[in-house]
Amino acid sequence: MNNILLAEKLKEFLNEDLNFGDMSLKYLQSSKVISGSFIAKQAGVVCGQEIPQAAYDLLGNAHYTALVEDGKYVSNGTIIGKATGQASVLLTGERVILNLVQRMSGIASKTARIIAKLDDPTIKITDTRKTAPGLRMFDKFAVAAGGGFNHRFDLTGGIMLKDNHIALAGGVREALLAVKRNVGPLTPIEIEVETEDELKDAASVGANVIMFDNQKPETIKEWKRLVPETMKIEASGGITEETVASFKGCGADYLSIGNLTNDVSPLDISFLVKGVIKK
Repeated sequence: MNNILLAEKLKEFLNEDLNFGDMSLKYLQSSKVISGSFIAKQAGVVCGQEIPQAAYDLLGNAHYTALVEDGKYVSNGTIIGKATGQASVLLTGERVILNLVQRMSGIASKTARIIAKLDDPTIKITDTRKTAPGLRMFDKFAVAAGGGFNHRFDLTGGIMLKDNHIALAGGVREALLAVKRNVGPLTPIEIEVETEDELKDAASVGANVIMFDNQKPETIKEWKRLVPETMKIEASGGITEETVASFKGCGADYLSIGNLTNDVSPLDISFLVKGVIKK
């Protein structure tokens, strides 16, 4: 991750939680050195191991040791990391750290499950820009940790001509011609098609990627014959963990799934200080 952006984001998140200070620690031994463990309370793929130390560095004196690498599958009960430092640092940063690590691990776990359910190494699973505002770097990092691939990070990451752009230009052919007259050689172009006629127009003018939007696997197989070998095929729209297996062998190069990051179930991870008794 971008360490500068990571620090900026964590400052924002910690300030949101801290405000004028941690009232829970105000009257306790906040300077006492303690230790604790981060424990996965359900099986899944771990992600976000850079987060604890980066947060501690902003809060004071503490050290985090990751015991599991990002992208590794762990079973329920696995200790994924240990921390030692002042109580004020470990306990004040606990919630922000867990919120991020749980979310990132949830996304990584879901990505890994979807890849396994698709069971087709010829097709890459990619994310979209349907990320939580302010969390795009974390969400996309988690997709990659889970074995997926990143689509555009932002609107400068390439040209993607979708239905509204096509309507604005007056059609698929017109939209492609307009951008190809002006774009530089290193800017990729992708265009969405929803009918066979639009596909024929896109193939005749040329693009780096043609997106088959909201099409069934059978349609993708049929349309693939109209796409030149120099162009990649992306299938998108409504693909979920429950439906992804039906796209095995469909012929697409990529399946882009907004559901990876806009419907997240965080992985259950706890931070427990040494000496805590849990019943």
